[in-house]
Amino acid sequence: MRIALGIEYDGTDFLGWQRLSHGASVQASVERALSFVAAEPIEVTCAGRTDAGVHGRCQVVHFDTDVQRDMRGWVLGTSSNLPTSVAVLWAQPVSDDFHARFSARSRRYRYTILNRSIRPALDARYVAWERQPLDAVRMHEAAQALIGEHDFTAFRAVSCQAKHARRQITALQVRREDAQVIIEIEANAFLHHMVRNIVGSLLPVGRGEQPVEWVATLLAGRNREVAGPTAAASGLTFIGPRYERRWGLPAEVSA
Repeated sequence: MRIALGIEYDGTDFLGWQRLSHGASVQASVERALSFVAAEPIEVTCAGRTDAGVHGRCQVVHFDTDVQRDMRGWVLGTSSNLPTSVAVLWAQPVSDDFHARFSARSRRYRYTILNRSIRPALDARYVAWERQPLDAVRMHEAAQALIGEHDFTAFRAVSCQAKHARRQITALQVRREDAQVIIEIEANAFLHHMVRNIVGSLLPVGRGEQPVEWVATLLAGRNREVAGPTAAASGLTFIGPRYERRWGLPAEVSA
């Protein structure tokens, strides 16, 4: 039987999603908890790996097992054996041809910036902080140059292992909500640090240090060295993937 799970996590204290030999990861925590419930080793496959310090609102994974548990048992049993910063939101049986990564049509991220002169206290784990005033309208205008299928080499980490840099961004919005500037982006897939590098290049536009056209120039130039710095991990949350409705998954991950 193949089972899909929706997982929420605070990534602050993890070295990322992927299982590692030298530190705490979300994947290792989930697999350990699932293995306890199943009384046998369980390995999971995720929709999209996140970096150290990045959060997940609804990461989707799948795993295969012959162990019989009801879906409520998988949810509550696994969650009770996870760190308090990780929880299973739902469990659902899926067909054997469902794949958490390859069946996903797109993936969505949100980046949240607290834009005020005083540093955050209550929300410090979940936002980035920018003390200088940001013009969200200018940032949104600049970001529209990135919509569509492009070579995103200018926004790709040096360590990125993807075979090529072409990705398709289907939506990219920047808006202000009181003291927060929120950037939401959806694409078929993302390169390593792509969202954080895009944000790092939108910030100089928002501060008035670069013209609106600068982001389009960076995209065309394909030179990571002249683009903005990588924005802090704390502000980034993986909202989740989107799947076709035929898979029968909850509405929050169905398109």
